[in-house]
Amino acid sequence: MQRWGSSLCCYLPPEPSSTPPPENQTSRRRDAVVHRKRSRVSRPAVQARDFFDGLPDDIVLLILTKISASAGRPSDIIFVLLTCRRLNCLATSPMVLSKISRKGTGLRAKFWTESAHRFLKLCADAGSVEACYTLGMIYFYCLEYRRKGINLMARAAMRSHPEALYSLSVIQFNGSGGLKNDKDLRAGVALCARAAYLGHMDALRELGHCLQDGYGVRQNIIAGRRFLFQANARELAAVLGNGGQGLAPCSLFSDFGCSVPAAEGHPANRFLLEWFEERGGAEAGWKEDKGIRMCSHFGCGRPETRRHEFRRCSVCGVVNYCSRACQALHWKLAHKEECFPMNRWLEEVGGFAGENAPAPGVIG
Repeated sequence: MQRWGSSLCCYLPPEPSSTPPPENQTSRRRDAVVHRKRSRVSRPAVQARDFFDGLPDDIVLLILTKISASAGRPSDIIFVLLTCRRLNCLATSPMVLSKISRKGTGLRAKFWTESAHRFLKLCADAGSVEACYTLGMIYFYCLEYRRKGINLMARAAMRSHPEALYSLSVIQFNGSGGLKNDKDLRAGVALCARAAYLGHMDALRELGHCLQDGYGVRQNIIAGRRFLFQANARELAAVLGNGGQGLAPCSLFSDFGCSVPAAEGHPANRFLLEWFEERGGAEAGWKEDKGIRMCSHFGCGRPETRRHEFRRCSVCGVVNYCSRACQALHWKLAHKEECFPMNRWLEEVGGFAGENAPAPGVIG
């Protein structure tokens, strides 16, 4: 029995040891498990790493500045602001917004909201001359904040912005935002001359007509003719620099027998046109009850700020213009075919009625 019992004892499984494993062996197992978990977590993070986060801010700012300077529409820079928090912070820096292009500030009137207003104001506060001019025109003519508009356009003019200088000269010529006695013809000629020196075509044409007519300056027909020639030559050079597109018989340069298409207007003028078209426009008689009209040149968009502010056509008396440049352009573009003396029209209507009127003393 003892032998049998001893043989059975040889085949029984060993009892589990009640003594725990050594402490160093347990710690090694724990470290191995933690290492495996860390490797599983960190492996996909290395694969999804964003190298944009590693770019220095200076490089990102340089790229954003180039995007802002070449923006073809406001959405080009607005989409950057909506991309991520880092781009939003960097794209709103003055270094980026101060370089925004002309088309980058070209907001449409139908999309004018408080957010669009804040965007333009942010660009203007950053030092953008284009934003200062565009927002100044909107303030002065659309929202009727005369003082704010003048201040913004003056900020742009002090940095030699041609459109701002010319717009301020038009305001001085007409006494816009004030009374008729507030006109300052000499200041208008000085601002117009500065804009013409910077190559603004409308300012060159306005200055040429002022010199020819002796309006606000001593009359000099030869010098005025020379300025008109320079304006038309710049228009022709702009068209030829665009590949010669649009040289079909159209409009401009007809002072000297040539025709080129009208140049593209500033986004601020387009905004004015759209803004007042939504409120009736020139043809529907914007503020007709107050006797206030818009400039008849369809590329201008400036409205009167008081009654009888703009000059009317001396022949037909139907159209009116904010400046001599707009009058000359509209004459070549359209009014040349439409202008008809009012007195001759009345005579013809009266003669026609007289021929068909019954003889005196005849009834019926």
